[in-house]
Amino acid sequence: MNRKVTVVGSGNVGATAAQRILDLELADVTLIDILEGIPGGKGLDLAQAAPIVGSDSHSLGTNDYADTAGSDIVVITAGFPRKPGMSRDDLLLKNAEIVREVTRKIITHSKNPIIIVVTNPLDAMCHVTLQESGLKPERVIGMAGILDSARLRTFIAMELGVSVENIQALVLGGHGDTMVPLPRFSTVAGIPITELMDRATIDRLVERTRNGGAEIVSLLKAGSAYYAPSASVVEMVEAILKDKKKIVPCAAYLRGEYGLRDLYVGVPVKLGAGGVEDIIEIRLTDDEKAALGRSAQAVRELVDVLASRASA
Repeated sequence: MNRKVTVVGSGNVGATAAQRILDLELADVTLIDILEGIPGGKGLDLAQAAPIVGSDSHSLGTNDYADTAGSDIVVITAGFPRKPGMSRDDLLLKNAEIVREVTRKIITHSKNPIIIVVTNPLDAMCHVTLQESGLKPERVIGMAGILDSARLRTFIAMELGVSVENIQALVLGGHGDTMVPLPRFSTVAGIPITELMDRATIDRLVERTRNGGAEIVSLLKAGSAYYAPSASVVEMVEAILKDKKKIVPCAAYLRGEYGLRDLYVGVPVKLGAGGVEDIIEIRLTDDEKAALGRSAQAVRELVDVLASRASA
């Protein structure tokens, strides 16, 4: 029997993630959305692509959460994008309501899945999912660090004119403009980029990484990135389903690591069949610690807004 992945939200990120999972034959995929017809149409389209790409993984598009029963992994992409005139708190509260409802329905039919959260603001949505699911923290994980690190890797490759395969990079912290790219841990074939670029160039690439999503939004005019986010999701899905014990940056629930407690923050983790199987602590400079602290505080403020509204 194939493993089963449910993708909640049939928009660009969700549908593209579903396609990648099916093409790689990682699992059967159930694509679910509240929109009538859309997930069904996309699920059928994906099924009809299978003979061409040679995949025997099965796809199903549905509006019924009963069809998600027995999911090994659930990917939550459903939510509103931020629109002109919408405050950060507006987006936070609207998406928290969606993620809360989705999580309740998922847990009704799948008792112990691993949930990968993609909906923004991502780190805060991880808290909502954890609270509503009742799962252990290691089974609720946020997708952000892989995407942010991939953006930095891309910009390094473009700057140096080298293969992206040569490049490793690390970005910590919340998913947003307070993220913490770490040039000391970013390398080209094992050579730190600090040996290959001057400080001004590195600072420019770091700033472009922080604004990576916004840059794409400004070019598209309508919509946001989905190729790289969906690829990031699939790297996590593959690491879990294949129990790869892969070290990747993800939003994980910290219980004292990095001096932070009871908070989802992007850090390096070991990702395997159990979800987050270990949190990797690296030694940070004072400046890096301070930057991570500021990023964590930005996440904490969002979580506090949710808590205050819940108690009002």
